[in-house]
Amino acid sequence: MKIRGAFTALVTPFTKQGKVDEEAYRAHVEWQIEQGIDGLVPCGTTGEAATMDHEEQGRVIRMCVEQVKKRVPVIAGAGSNSTREAIELTKLAKKAGADATLQITPYYNKPTPDGLVGHFKAIAKAVPLPMVVYNVPGRTGLNLLPKTLARIAKEVPKAIGVKEATGDLKQCTEVLELCGPKFLLLSGDDFTVLPLLSVGGQGVISVVSNILPAKMAQLCAAFFKGDMKKAQALNIAIQDISRAMFLETNPIPVKTALSYMGRCKPGLRLPLAPLTEANVAPLKAMLKKHKLIK
Repeated sequence: MKIRGAFTALVTPFTKQGKVDEEAYRAHVEWQIEQGIDGLVPCGTTGEAATMDHEEQGRVIRMCVEQVKKRVPVIAGAGSNSTREAIELTKLAKKAGADATLQITPYYNKPTPDGLVGHFKAIAKAVPLPMVVYNVPGRTGLNLLPKTLARIAKEVPKAIGVKEATGDLKQCTEVLELCGPKFLLLSGDDFTVLPLLSVGGQGVISVVSNILPAKMAQLCAAFFKGDMKKAQALNIAIQDISRAMFLETNPIPVKTALSYMGRCKPGLRLPLAPLTEANVAPLKAMLKKHKLIK
């Protein structure tokens, strides 16, 4: 399993009745691979995992793994603010055949550094599967600082990297300084992919690659080949549409965009609501600009 390059944080298509749309999901996975994406992340924030029950989450991960057929790595979302629940979700991910899991820092509880280390250590002890820690203070209310992450990297061998969504390059550089070159640093923010790669990052878990998988994969590939002019040009080219993916709370815009592209229905699960009317025209204009719709 080689975790490097562009990984898509997959949306989860739903039917009009609110069930998982298996046909649309498998088609989306297949299209991502055809477009050259380097890996896939089912059941993260973008996949609305917070609205799924355990059986459903395990089934979605299994569908992804089955469709991928080992062509690219699958990092399955399996985190929770309850350590016991995270362990159960990680068991489901392992049973489904995921290569690794994405483990968000516990939200709402606001654990101390000792609690954070204990949380990831307990998951790894119960289910020996590689994990990527997910640091996203904007959603959790807690910033996993580099010193604590270094403890996790040392004390939890199954913790192989971090998805960093702080947008703070100073903090990201300190992660590499304290955790060492073997610890994977992945961008969790489409706006910081190239800067993060430049300080030693290994890739991105991306939202915008749901609709532009080829361009995000090409950006990462160009960087690793040393073609900085191409990487810089691609980075600039996707900035505007990346902003459009956050006109409202993720995954509302990206899922709506995929519906306009004919790739899934626009359905979201409460408490997420449909894209507001004021943002429909700006989103469509951006999709037209990038020739994703006519």
